[in-house]
Formats: sequence, C-alpha cells, structure tokens
Amino acid sequence: MFLELDSIVKSYDGLPVLRGVSLGVEAGAVAALLGPSGCGKTTLLRIVAGLEHADGGAVLVEGQPIDQVPPHRRGFGLMFQDYALFPHLDVAGNVAFGLRMRGQGGADARGRVAELLELVGLRGYESRRVYELSGGERQRVALARALAPRPRLLMLDEPLAALDRTLRERLQDELRSILRAVGVTALYVTHDQEEAFAMADLVALLNAGRLEQVGPPEQVYRHPASAWAARFFGLGNLVPGSWRADGAVDTALGPLSCRAAGSRGPAGAPVTLVIYPDAARPAPPGDGAVVGEVVEEQFRGRAHRVAL
Repeated sequence: MFLELDSIVKSYDGLPVLRGVSLGVEAGAVAALLGPSGCGKTTLLRIVAGLEHADGGAVLVEGQPIDQVPPHRRGFGLMFQDYALFPHLDVAGNVAFGLRMRGQGGADARGRVAELLELVGLRGYESRRVYELSGGERQRVALARALAPRPRLLMLDEPLAALDRTLRERLQDELRSILRAVGVTALYVTHDQEEAFAMADLVALLNAGRLEQVGPPEQVYRHPASAWAARFFGLGNLVPGSWRADGAVDTALGPLSCRAAGSRGPAGAPVTLVIYPDAARPAPPGDGAVVGEVVEEQFRGRAHRVAL
C-alpha cells in the first residue's frame, strides 16, 4: 500500500471534523475523496499534505509515518481550486517554479517545462501571461506546475469546480488521461459524484467526518452502504420492506426481487431497497407492474422525473 491513513482524528474548537478516518491507496491509483461541503475531505487532504496536523492517527507512505515531516520534504504536489498561479510570471515561469525551488534550472528545467506543456496541450504557450489564459488553460498550467517536480503523490482540491459544466466535463476526460499517462498516485477532492466516478479508481465517501463507504466507483454506486449514501448519489427511490423466506422483499409496491442477493437477511427482517431510475419502465397493468397516480412530472434534460 502506497498511502495509508490510520484512524485520522481532527477537531476545531472542540467540534469534530474527522472521526477516525482510515483509508489505503495503492501506488498509481487515483482515489477520490467525495462528499458534501463540510464533510472533512479538504481537511483530510491538508493533513496528508502536512498543512494541518491531526489530533490523532497517522499518515504513512510506503509503510513509513510522515506526520513529523514538513510539507516541503514530503515530495507531494498540490493543485488548488483557484489554481494559485503567479501573475508576475509567464506560463513557463509558473511551470518551472517547483523545479527552481529544488535547485533545478538550465536546459533540464526548460526540457521538463516543454515536456509538461506538451502533455497538457499547451505547447507554444511558454511566454504567455497567466491573465491572458482562459479558465481551462489556467487549470492546465496549474496541473503542469504540480507535476513538474515529479511528485510521489499529487493532491487535487476541487480542481474543476470553477469551470462551467461543458468545459468541466471535457477536462475530466483530459485530466484522467494525463494522470494515467504520468502514472502518479493521486488524491482527488470533489463534491461532484459524476466527477469522482469519471476520475477515480477508488471512491471514499465521507459523511460528517466519517467514511460512509469505500470501493471502486461502480460498486459504490450500485451497492450504496446506507440510505444516506443512496440519497447522496441522487437515488431517491428508497422503498422500505422486509425480507421474505424466498429472498424477495415485501413492500407497499408488492414483492420485489433484490439484485444484491449476497446481502439477504432473515425472514421478516427490515430492509430498504433502492430502485434505480433505469430499472423502472412504463408497463400495462398486470403481473409485476406498479399501479398509481402520476401527480407530478419534471423535464430534467436526459430524463423525466415522475412522482407516482
């Protein structure tokens, strides 16, 4: 395991922000810290970076604790939401900043800058001023700057949040391809579930300072660990019921079969089912159909939301 977080605890003015968070990230993997505002994901990122100190627990890299190692000696890269580019430097100067801090200059630094600008699709932008760039271009410069010193771990804090939706979706694909090409281990903070699913190999869902669920993106979405997780993923069709002896579930909609057969409980035990939007379709009255009155319909672009 490359990165291990062992029971991380953090409070501010007596208010718990992180409540014993433990997480492991394999080398070369992209792990998304996902959750609503205030759940503790940015605080966790800052603790890994060394910008905050945990009240309890440990951060380990390749099995070695780094809690007492200062931020500049951890060999990590950090990309902020607002990019934090230096306005007095041109694009090449921004990308080379971390290299200069490590005493690397001359032809080696120029070659590394050219390599990174090629990687992020900004070849020929070396002499541009940052205020001449679009939001998407600034994001690429910030990424190139973070990657230039070849960090052991790259941390990205809501890197696409300031962009409009169309540009954000396009840059998701590009950013994922770049991270895969470089092969760097990454922690990616976001509150956007689609962004987390698109970017990450591993999703860590935080709820009020605790890890609600951890797993590959599709597993987390297809098998939410709790009603809170299901609602966070936009899965509002939650149906209470109870297990039957044959493995089906009795509900107010009638008996329903459950995809997650491995989680079957004893007969009569309560359970909550998630009905995915793409699992329902209009049908004539009959076996397996649900009969009800449509009380509201909303157009949502790619789908219609129906209240039954």
